[in-house]
Amino acid sequence: MQKIAVIPVSEEGRQIADTLQQEFQASVIKRAEVAKRWKEFDAFIFIGAMGICVRTIAPLIEDKHEDPAVICVDSMGLHAVSVLSGHVGGANDLTRRVASALGADSVITTQSDNAGLWALDTLEERFNWPIASEDDMNACIFAFVNRKPTALFMEVRDEGTDYLEKTLPDHVTIINDLNEADPKRYKLLIMVTPYRRYAPDGMLSLHFVPMVGTIGFGLAHHPDDYKFIYDQMDEALAQWGILPCACRYCTIDVKADEPFVELLKEGYNETVEFFTAEQLTAIEVPNPSETVAKHVGTPSVCEAAAILGSNHGKLIVPKIKVKNFTVALAIDYKHLRDQQGHIEIVGAGPGDPDLVSVRGRKMLERADLILYAGSLVPRELTLCAKPGAVVRSSAGMNLEEQCELMKDFYDKGRFIVRLHTGDPCIFGAIQEQMAFFDQHGMRYHITPGISSFLAAAAELRSQFTIPERTQTIILTRGEGRTPMPEKEQLHLLAKSQSTMCIFLSAAIVDDVQRELLTEYPEDTPVAACYHLTWPDQRIYRGVLKDLAKIVHDNNLTLTTMLVVGEAIDNRKGLSELYNKHFTHLFRKGEK
Repeated sequence: MQKIAVIPVSEEGRQIADTLQQEFQASVIKRAEVAKRWKEFDAFIFIGAMGICVRTIAPLIEDKHEDPAVICVDSMGLHAVSVLSGHVGGANDLTRRVASALGADSVITTQSDNAGLWALDTLEERFNWPIASEDDMNACIFAFVNRKPTALFMEVRDEGTDYLEKTLPDHVTIINDLNEADPKRYKLLIMVTPYRRYAPDGMLSLHFVPMVGTIGFGLAHHPDDYKFIYDQMDEALAQWGILPCACRYCTIDVKADEPFVELLKEGYNETVEFFTAEQLTAIEVPNPSETVAKHVGTPSVCEAAAILGSNHGKLIVPKIKVKNFTVALAIDYKHLRDQQGHIEIVGAGPGDPDLVSVRGRKMLERADLILYAGSLVPRELTLCAKPGAVVRSSAGMNLEEQCELMKDFYDKGRFIVRLHTGDPCIFGAIQEQMAFFDQHGMRYHITPGISSFLAAAAELRSQFTIPERTQTIILTRGEGRTPMPEKEQLHLLAKSQSTMCIFLSAAIVDDVQRELLTEYPEDTPVAACYHLTWPDQRIYRGVLKDLAKIVHDNNLTLTTMLVVGEAIDNRKGLSELYNKHFTHLFRKGEK
């Protein structure tokens, strides 16, 4: 969190100062204190005339890489102006936040911001991309903001590269091979890669190193200088052309108390993850060792730990054996840009395209193939597909046809999104597909979605858990063509009288009502929710004894959520309860 000082130059700015103090957990100081506290804060916000702000900070300014951010807000709170350290110091971003907090206009004069271009000198801190090598940064920025032809070379994928691709300026060209970086065509080369790469002569270059690697290590002997091991690991990996790019270090748990591990965590602030011998033994590695197995109970430490720590990623550097240690490096497959296929199972949410997750939307925008459950997922959710993407409905396909289509794209190294309604884990029918993916060694991942039971609570404007009344939500279905386990029969689940959300059961509503009435009172509130969040959404409220009639009279179909429980529309007694037990949630003076 930034440490921010607010300086009200006069009493007229005191109210604004109080607002900013609360919003940013800032300190309010006097103008006379600025000089002696210049190094103490990350940012200073002056409230008053620009001239006073400038005269105060002028003798203190040294270097844009060291100076704090400075913002000036007029005493009426109409404008917030970025004054100093706009990019590197974060003044531009803070100016926007200050303006938002006050309802003011932000004033930013940095050329790249106003032109909608990347702030190259902020990418290192923003995305944790250390700079491996660069020509003069100012020269690179000058060429970039003046729209000189720029080549962008990326060998991995992460949040930062996704941002660059999504906001690609028209004078930047993505290249897939450094041989395409022709100095006759491009003035600047921007590289995002953990590998040691060199720009052709005659081009400005800027090389960012994304922290995507996972280092697995084993310790053998115990030298006097443990820092030596840390440096030697980097040197060993450098022989494979890998720059220092570790986002975490991993090893066996019996080494947790080693001095080197303590050095990693305390001395270098590195993340260290530990695995048991049993976990490591389950990982197949190219270089197992009987000696290692004899001493620690697993044939591999460094390679297996690197693979496990990278979410079963790709082993980029196999075991390197040095006198005091072994080391290996792996990268999570999600970061790789090589021609390997990937399947992302995405929860579409209940239907409204705005209710898909941000991550899910990003996956849809990236996909080469979108296979969506057409009978349950609105096609509008797929309209964000990139040009050239294949968008198909699975409504007319059997399981075999769906899997073969995805495998065809997978084998070509494409990115596939399998789009399921709601959240895929709730009656999502993904288990058979995952079994197919596992059988064929296909990589996949699940992006969760908003389930329709959550949409039901929102549309009913009801809290499904009521303190001291019902603290449990049951998600289930009635017994139709798919048998229910004996212990999960509706009349047994109903004994708790919890809030119950019943999926896929409108067609057997008579049986559902009969079973529920064995435990719930007949006047228990119910709701039949059809096509939740879709344009044709319909919701019918009533009581349990009339549930079947509500469904039949309104010709409701399988896409109906049945909700039962006293939590529906319940507002009784809550004020007294919350005032009694939840006073810690209120600020002083609130009720």
